[in-house]
Amino acid sequence: EINEEEFKKYMYRPEIPDPELVIRTSGEFRVSNFLLWEIAYSEFYVTNVYWPDFDEREYDLAIASYNKRDRRFGGVNVK
Repeated sequence: EINEEEFKKYMYRPEIPDPELVIRTSGEFRVSNFLLWEIAYSEFYVTNVYWPDFDEREYDLAIASYNKRDRRFGGVNVK
């Protein structure tokens, strides 16, 4: 039988939890087929800074942005 848990065993690193935050440098708004299954409910932070220039300040900005978010894990807020 194939289910989510069985499928997950064959992922790139099944022992590591799915990422909560994906930081994308260089201003690119794409995932490049990177960990597609694992990032389904991840939050994304995109910065125009290129990877060689990504420093502690940029990291702190990404974390601050993440901390302000209302994570819905695929759900929507109905008002």
